[in-house]
Amino acid sequence: MSTEQHKSLLENVFAETARGNGRPFVDALSDDVSWTVVGSTAWSRTYEGKRAVLKELLGPLSAQLADGNTITASRFIGEGDLVVVEGQGHNRTRTGKPYANTYCWLFRFQGDKVVEITEYADTALMESALEPPNSDR
Repeated sequence: MSTEQHKSLLENVFAETARGNGRPFVDALSDDVSWTVVGSTAWSRTYEGKRAVLKELLGPLSAQLADGNTITASRFIGEGDLVVVEGQGHNRTRTGKPYANTYCWLFRFQGDKVVEITEYADTALMESALEPPNSDR
């Protein structure tokens, strides 16, 4: 796939996340995806493999959000097999705390699947609004 095709795929994926539908996002991940959350929070580390991403990152996050994970994207910048996406969350936790995190993700593609994600976000907000993820690390 070309850079433009990668950008288009992510534009379609994030059009769905803006509606609260995360299925296309998950479908775009390769089975061996590597997702790094930058920072020094309990959430910050590298999650290796789609199963770990779902069980140790997205699952615990979704369990804490009141109405799913709704994110809109405002910019898509691509070069080669990389696409950078700037996004804004529109969420509230089950305890009523606002969780409107601002994100910048670096997606690396192999063919039509995302094989690597590096996430930059407001880690102070993560710590103040979210409980640490429960995982068997």
